[in-house]
Amino acid sequence: MTDPVGKLPSELDQLPDRDPEETAEWAASLDAVTKAAGPHRAAYLMRRSLEHAEGAGLALPKLLETDYVNSIPTAAEPEFDGDLEMESRITAWNRWNAAAMVTRGSRFGVGGHIATFASAAWLYETGFNHFFRGKEGDGSGDQLYIQGHASPGIYARAFLDGRLSERQLDNFRQEAGGDGLPSYPHPRRLPWLWEFPTVSMGLGPLSAIYQARFNRYLANRNIKDTSNSHVWAFLGDGEMDEPESTAALALAAREGLDNLTFVINCNLQRLDGPVRANFRVVQELEGAFRGAGWNVVKTLWGSAWDELFRLDTTGALVRRLREVPDAQFQTYQTRDVAYIREHFFGAEPALVELARLLTDAKIAECFYTSRGGHEARKVYAAYRAALSHKGAPTVILAQTVKGFTLGKGFESKNANHQMKKLSVDEFKDMRELLGLPIPDSAFTDGLVPYGHPGADSPEVRYLQERRAALGGPAPARRVHAVALPEPEERAFKALYKGSGKQEMATTMAFVRLVKDLMRDKQTGKRWVPIVPDEARTFGMESLFPSAGIYSPLGQTYEPVDRDQLMYYKEAKDGQILNEGITEAGAMADFIAASTSYATHGETMIPFYIFYSMFGWQRTGDQMWQLADQLGKGFIVGATAGRTTLTGEGLQHADGHSQLIAATNPASLNYDPAFAYEIAVIVKDGLRRMYGPESENVFYYLTVYNEPKPQPAMPEGVEEGIVKGLYRFKEGVPASADAPRVQLLASGTAIHWALEAQELLASDWGVTADVWSATSWGELRREALECDEALLRGEQRVPYVTQALEGAPGPVLAVSDWMRQVPDQISQWVEQDWSSLGTDGFGLSDTRDAARRHFGVDARSITVAALAQLARRGEVTATAVKEARERYGL
Repeated sequence: MTDPVGKLPSELDQLPDRDPEETAEWAASLDAVTKAAGPHRAAYLMRRSLEHAEGAGLALPKLLETDYVNSIPTAAEPEFDGDLEMESRITAWNRWNAAAMVTRGSRFGVGGHIATFASAAWLYETGFNHFFRGKEGDGSGDQLYIQGHASPGIYARAFLDGRLSERQLDNFRQEAGGDGLPSYPHPRRLPWLWEFPTVSMGLGPLSAIYQARFNRYLANRNIKDTSNSHVWAFLGDGEMDEPESTAALALAAREGLDNLTFVINCNLQRLDGPVRANFRVVQELEGAFRGAGWNVVKTLWGSAWDELFRLDTTGALVRRLREVPDAQFQTYQTRDVAYIREHFFGAEPALVELARLLTDAKIAECFYTSRGGHEARKVYAAYRAALSHKGAPTVILAQTVKGFTLGKGFESKNANHQMKKLSVDEFKDMRELLGLPIPDSAFTDGLVPYGHPGADSPEVRYLQERRAALGGPAPARRVHAVALPEPEERAFKALYKGSGKQEMATTMAFVRLVKDLMRDKQTGKRWVPIVPDEARTFGMESLFPSAGIYSPLGQTYEPVDRDQLMYYKEAKDGQILNEGITEAGAMADFIAASTSYATHGETMIPFYIFYSMFGWQRTGDQMWQLADQLGKGFIVGATAGRTTLTGEGLQHADGHSQLIAATNPASLNYDPAFAYEIAVIVKDGLRRMYGPESENVFYYLTVYNEPKPQPAMPEGVEEGIVKGLYRFKEGVPASADAPRVQLLASGTAIHWALEAQELLASDWGVTADVWSATSWGELRREALECDEALLRGEQRVPYVTQALEGAPGPVLAVSDWMRQVPDQISQWVEQDWSSLGTDGFGLSDTRDAARRHFGVDARSITVAALAQLARRGEVTATAVKEARERYGL
């Protein structure tokens, strides 16, 4: 709708104007400038006015996009604190060795990436020489999230300072022999060097934000002073396409995480071509980060451009830079100066005049080599600005050339991400460009040599002195293993004795156990409860007033339920991390907490509870990141199983997370049926993860929302619970020759099996033993270890085989999972094997109806057991037919 003169109404039209005449004068002034000096001048004045207003602290919306120029002019750059010539020589050696390592490895077809580090070398080297704190100084040092594809450059630096040998460089991507280097930052494969796995794109930036947030959490809870720790995340501009990369930007700004800096290497290329072929990714990222509340520093142009900007008296150059799409700028990098004069400067007369003042050499320098990310002084200024900015995180947008210094065959080529080697001639050209003293005679048999100035050379001494002043080598991972004392037995005993006649879901049993463990005087503060906005679903609201929900602001409002016993309490030293509706954010929390034992030397015990359907399925990639980062803790899939969450339907019905979890070697997966089993598993988990002989594993427990009476723990079952199987209830034979069957069940399915046990006995004279299979996965893991031992000549019988040895009759396994879950152990069961499960899509209905639909209820189990016995000739086929009819199957 428009007003009478056709102007669209503005939100300003709704605000009172106390002086319309003054407002009209301002508008008239803008019209006059537009008419007299043109729209560009008018726009310039408006932008400068808004920038001035922002600087003066006026409450105005911030500009989301600034001109395509450096945020820090050359005249405002701080003094460079170092020997630039020396650092240039160090960087040259690292460039060379990074390229040599990948090229030499290409003989074996192992691949590698050269172009990324070539573009980002100064982004890393400047940080290592001046900013990144190591772990041998005060505090925990800085946390460095290295761009995965840049790993050859980090290895090259470690080689230069003596932490890696030539042999190790030659084993890049060849780890099987035990002396190799992993392709990317993998802490599990190289735990003394790498802290954070980052090559699964998008997870690095997400984790960096939550790591910075967790650092503040530790400080606010008075567990560790992290004030001297800064989180640096190095990212690619193409990586920012991943939704995880930008998922938590608002969180970082909202909580004022000025201990965090993103450094985005804007080489304008991703894996196959330009990041934003028809647009400008730098401007897009600036708008996204500014809009989220971040401080943005653009480091786009090198010092060679200073002369061009001084000559740009009309603003034509700045306008042209703002309008050229990224793919075209990539093309300029590969064309001759005549092309640039025609296609860049030929866009308008003012630029043609400017170009006449420039030599071909000057244009070539600007367009081929002079980028902000390739100059140490520019990068140094940006990093200083990031560290000095308070109240918000900073992102540095550094423009570079992908493949820089690798020659015309690499620089800005669309295919350079897949290019794995340089020729000898290309290396010789690179040698001349970098000024390295490597003679032709070093190229033996066409093989490029590694270069090193010597362990006592000025370059190496400078590098090591710089690192010593900053707190030691980086990146580096350090573990100060301190075992946690065992918590008091009282918390576990409460579950051992059962619930009597009172019904309790296993989800609630777990929450009660942890609530009691959080009261432990020695270890209680180490627990980190994490939940993605479903605490009330899992019965955790009782923790709100006692433990508090973490917020760096505390509670600035009066909660609506303040007069209730379990009111919503936020606190600066709150223990609970309630992340809102973000499983990815909650998992990033868990990773930071679960690895604090190494990152900060402070062991924490995180437990993350969630709808089981939205754990491994939605954030499975982060589960592998967790395993790689050697994290420890308890992941709890609540409201588990395909049929226990009634009414929620297909996308809430989890019948497969146990199967997905079984693929992860670091995940110990349990599906407990009873409260006492949970107590035994958690107690053993605390021992294995946090005891004197700690293991780099984590636990996945599935718990259910179905209230049931919880029995007391039978004697002597602890070993079976931990190993994965024990006989819970032996059947009583109706006669000496009664047919017999073994029912194996996990989780809530044990209740169906117990009911089937009664039906088989009362209706058919069949004796059934019921076994609790607490972990199909652990049974399989141990059996696989036995198989591997057999290859070495060791005779070992799997536990599952031993446990069932001599058990009469066939085995029927049942669970609220797909049949593949129990079928994991079938090959080590000597008896006839069959299974029932919930394969297929979930559906909304009652629990009984859903279980009948999937054929896992007690009556279905009874018929399946009879069918197994009929195949063995132990009951008649008529009995099976009669059972189907009687039970309505």
